Parts: sequence; structure tokens; C-alpha cells
Amino acid sequence: MQFRIHALDVRQQVVALSLEAADEAAARELARGRGLEVFSLSGKASSLDLRLGRRASAFRTALFSVELMSLLEAGLNLVEALQTLAEKEASGERHEVLARLLAAIRRGEPFSQAVAAAPQHFPPLYVATVKAAERTGSLKEALGRYIAYQEELAKVKKRVVSASIYPAVLLAVGALVLSFLMFYVVPRFARVYEDMSTALPFFSRLLLAFGNFVGHNAALLAFALIAVLGGSAWAIMRPAFRAWLNRKLWQIPALGSRMKIYQLARLYRTVGMLLRAGIPALRALEMTEELLAAHLRPQLVEARKKIHDGRPMSAALGEAGLATPVAARMMLVGERSGDMGRMLGEIARFHDEEIARYVDWFTKAFEPVLMAVLGGAIGLIVVLMYMPIFELAGNIQ
Repeated sequence: MQFRIHALDVRQQVVALSLEAADEAAARELARGRGLEVFSLSGKASSLDLRLGRRASAFRTALFSVELMSLLEAGLNLVEALQTLAEKEASGERHEVLARLLAAIRRGEPFSQAVAAAPQHFPPLYVATVKAAERTGSLKEALGRYIAYQEELAKVKKRVVSASIYPAVLLAVGALVLSFLMFYVVPRFARVYEDMSTALPFFSRLLLAFGNFVGHNAALLAFALIAVLGGSAWAIMRPAFRAWLNRKLWQIPALGSRMKIYQLARLYRTVGMLLRAGIPALRALEMTEELLAAHLRPQLVEARKKIHDGRPMSAALGEAGLATPVAARMMLVGERSGDMGRMLGEIARFHDEEIARYVDWFTKAFEPVLMAVLGGAIGLIVVLMYMPIFELAGNIQ
């Protein structure tokens, strides 16, 4: 969104300017970063937002970072690299974002301030990494750290997604087969057996009674199914429902402990990247607070207070319940060696491997159980449908 700002500069003169920001708070923060005291602010959707419906998917931050780092390593300076990337994209959102970055650099703004002006494309972690790199003059190394950080996060997600594809397909196919049997085949068998319903086995009568009900109320059931699916989709889109569902999942002992390990691994990896970028520990922990689940954030606040009071990070996180036994021991080693950033990355990698092993084990155990349940359900329905025929054949003999 574009904001029109009137403010006082350091010489107490009134200035007017336009800024791109995600919301009003971000716009005020950008203005304060330029040394301005805002007294009037109004916002409207920018032309880019109107054309794209505020979609940021066309600009991929990770790809931009890889390309920018490659050009910097090839010997181009920052302006030349940005200009090359902008020329490569003739039009579209990506071209406009690169053009705005290039224009900000040419106005004399730091690169960190230029990327901070586009929070919909560059998260705070990215901005902080770049800002820390500007103090040391190691932008290439900072981009490399951020790329490696994103690759590690993506690796865990890919493992979980790839492991869940086959069970999801199997469950969908099984549900379709069961639906076909219950809502198409069983009602037709029910009409065949209507005249001999008193002689049917008990469970066959129940199944065929369900078939009769489906046959006589097909339109009502279809409407109810659509309503349930629509209501479920609406509920999933609501943040309150997702938060409630997340709390319920955390309460499952086996699943909740693994979810916590995943959250802690992401915390360790992010804090480790920020520490290697030269950001102080307290600031790094504050920046990563939003990455944690809501019920873990008070524990992180408690850990920050302990670190502020002089406690080591390993002890503070351990006392706040944010350190596994392995993590606490490895953090002690990092504190002794003075390389806590690298050690936190190693801890995150260790826990990622633990999560990967659990996902593989769960998938291997869940797939045969799911196949057995679906096969048993389908077989039971078929047997109950054909049971009267078997009994009739036995009576004829």
C-alpha cells in the first residue's frame, strides 16, 4: 500500500513524501528510520497492488537472493547487479520491485532501507540480515546465509509433504470407493431386497436400511454434504478456528512433542542465522518471537528477561522450557567456544533429522494400517450386500 506522509525533518522543516509499506505502522517506522517526525499520514492502494490484487507470489525472494549473490560474486557492484536483474525482467511485478530497489539505491538510501520499504516481499529477518551485513561489508555472505536458511526450512517441509502424498492419495481413493458403494451400489441392492427384508441378517438389514434412506433423500444428503464442505472450508479460513485446532493437535502427546521439536528447531536455526549476521542475542530472540506457536511465546519472553539479567542463553532457554536436553548440552559447548550461531545451526540440523526419522517411521507404519482399514471397510460392505444371496443359495441346496 502507498502512504502519503507529511512530517518534520531534522531541520524542523515540513516535508511531503510517498512510501510503500504493508500497513500504517510499517510506514511510520520507515519514516522514523529516515529521521522524520510524522504528523499526517494517509494511505491508498498503489497501482501495483490494484493490478496484482496484493499478490506477492510473482516476486520470489529466495530466487532474487540467489541471482543477486551470483552477480555480486561475479564482480558486479550492487547497482550494476540490480540493474542487470531489472533489465532481465521486461515487465510485471518483479520488474517493478527491482526498479524501486534500484531507484532507492540511486537516491542514496542503504540497501537495507530499500528492502524494508517492501515488507510484503522482504520479511524482517531478511532486512535485519542485510542491515547487519552493511556494517561489516559482507553482503554476499549475508545473502548466502539467508539462502542456506531458506533451503534448510524448505528441506523439512519437502520431507513432510513428500511423505504425506501417498497416504493422502490412498485415503482419497478409499473414500471415493466407499462413497460409491454406500451412495450408489447399496441403494440399488436395497431395492432388490425390499420384498425379502424380514429374512435378511441383522447387519445386512441395517446396511440396506441406510441404502433405502440414501435413495429416498439423495437431494437432501447432497445439499448437506455441500454445506458441510463449505462450512469446513470457511472454518479453516478463520484464524480463531485454526488456533483452536492447533491447540487440540498440541494436546496429543506423541504429536505435540514432535510439533514442539519442529518449532524449537526453527527457532534455533533462525536465531543462529541472526547471530552469525552480527545481531545481538536479545534482538535476535525478539525478532524470532512471531515464528513460535502462540503458547510458546510467553516462554520466549521469559527467556529474554533471564538473558537480560545476565543468565547464559543455554540456562535461560532451558529454564523457560525451550531447550531439549541435547540442545542445552550443545549450547553449553557453543558458549564455551564463542560460536553460538554455528552451534544453534547444528542443533537445528540435529532436530530436523530427528523429525525426518519420525516422519519416515510414521509413514511406514501408517500406510499399511490405512490400507487394512480401507480394505476391511470395503470388504465388509461387499460381504453384507451379498450375504442374503449366500444364504439364499444355501437354502436352495
